[in-house]
Amino acid sequence: MTEKKEKIEITDAMHKQLAVSAFNNTWGFIDKIKTEKLTPEEIDEMIHMAHASRYHWGKIGTPTHFERGEWQISRVYSLVGHPEAAIYHAKRCLEICKLNDIGDFDLAFAYEALARAYSVAGNDDKKKKFLEKAKEAAEKIKKKEDKDYFLSELESL
Repeated sequence: MTEKKEKIEITDAMHKQLAVSAFNNTWGFIDKIKTEKLTPEEIDEMIHMAHASRYHWGKIGTPTHFERGEWQISRVYSLVGHPEAAIYHAKRCLEICKLNDIGDFDLAFAYEALARAYSVAGNDDKKKKFLEKAKEAAEKIKKKEDKDYFLSELESL
């Protein structure tokens, strides 16, 4: 006897709610890791939530949501010392920015993600290259508060 599986429809509103919730919960771990060591279970949860957020944005979001999701995944992998995955997602972030003419704050953070990922990988030449590109992109950030926040993030490299 086989059971008939019920297909559950996920609405656009549900995708959005799940994307936002996972994104914000990932930020909670990103903030926590600045002051506390995460448990292995928390690290796994942070990684899974970042991917879940990107998945759900991929169903209903815009290219800006996509690249920000890739940025967040890259940051998570940088924080937990997985440079290969961090580099992959940072490159995806930059590709999405370039393909969709996304600049300003987001482009600067794409370069920051690459610099950070290469730093974790121990590749100082590429870290410096993308750090310079990040600084150049920062000059084009229009809002002062966005620029100040971005530059404060660069200082953590």
